[in-house]
Amino acid sequence: MQQKFIINGGRALAGTIEVRGAKNAATPILAACLLTEEPCVIDNLPLIEDVFRIIEILQSVGARVEWLGQRRIKVQAKGIDPKKIDQDKVCRLRSSVLIMGALFSRFDNFKISAPGGCLIGSRPLNTHFAGLSELGAKISQDNGFYQVGKTKLLSGASARKIILREFSVTATENVMMVAALKSGRTSLRVAAAEPHVQELAIFLNKMGAKIKGAGTHDLEITGVKKLRGAKHTLMPDPIEAGTFIVAAAATRGRVEIKNVRIEHLELVLEKLKEMGVNLLVGSNSVKIKPSARFHAAKIQTLPYPGLPTDLQAPLAVLCTQAEGASLIHDPLYEGRFKYINELAKMGADATIVDPHRAVIQGPTPLYGKEITSFDLRAGATLIIAALVAEGQSTISDIYQVDRGYEKIEERLAAIGADIKRANND
Repeated sequence: MQQKFIINGGRALAGTIEVRGAKNAATPILAACLLTEEPCVIDNLPLIEDVFRIIEILQSVGARVEWLGQRRIKVQAKGIDPKKIDQDKVCRLRSSVLIMGALFSRFDNFKISAPGGCLIGSRPLNTHFAGLSELGAKISQDNGFYQVGKTKLLSGASARKIILREFSVTATENVMMVAALKSGRTSLRVAAAEPHVQELAIFLNKMGAKIKGAGTHDLEITGVKKLRGAKHTLMPDPIEAGTFIVAAAATRGRVEIKNVRIEHLELVLEKLKEMGVNLLVGSNSVKIKPSARFHAAKIQTLPYPGLPTDLQAPLAVLCTQAEGASLIHDPLYEGRFKYINELAKMGADATIVDPHRAVIQGPTPLYGKEITSFDLRAGATLIIAALVAEGQSTISDIYQVDRGYEKIEERLAAIGADIKRANND
């Protein structure tokens, strides 16, 4: 049954909130458990829909999954069969594209559905296919499915160079997983450097892979014959941390956000300071105090260590409360701005200039309205807007939010938000 959030805004948040494990690290690491027949133990999992779905996909191919605690599981992918994969689950989850690389490392031939995910614009897999083809993959498309096979091309090459067509996080992760078990040495250029890509490299190296350069745009991967099981504790989620920081600031609250990996948010924190946010950065926490006023800013998303695209929408809410004209520029996705029209419904002076740019003039009061969550980050953004707004807001299609934020309404309510979950009428 579809559900909604009902939020009565105008309350300053106050208290302490803790960040959960990183969604964008959990999904590739769970997929990487398919690379070995030995058991892998993953800890600090966020209890979110995307994690549950990828676990179900692992189980559908025959992986044994055992919960060892609330956030700790053991995965053993012995005797798996790609023919049994739950294609319906695959087509609902964007990160299921990572299953392709994991299965390709173990099987000569299999079929997989095109992945789903947020509707944030065109998200072609050309970069994936080009990278994997350099590692011997032959991929064809047929009626919504991808048929993946192997060629003898480059199978005996001792060294190869792959240049990705863009800074694609999941393409980087797929190539890393395949190259880890591919004989010879792979040089990967234009690699993504995001924290969750680094996290996957750490996990693969624990499994026995030989990956150097994680955190840069140039990776060197020396293939090994076999990977072993490994244990890993997921890093805290920088996007969730940034979301809570912005929510606290926008409501002019007094909140301590704990379990923050500061080095993953350095530029975000600098941008918030530039906008006038009153914050104190600790070793693994950020404290927010009420700000007298906010300043307009230019928000431009860039590959890491630039501002993450997943935080431009929450920052836009802060721009509605800032003095002057703010420019939001997201050069990667042309569908990220659906939330702008929802903010405008609430009273924001916000305009979409073109598919990649929006202008927000502030400050303007926001008012409670019936609004829709079009994607994961837009949903979190509209929650922040509703917390700021005067009156009651209803946010529909909140499954999108559940995909990436664990019980967000309970955690926000614990720091003073008037928010509840309800079934649609």
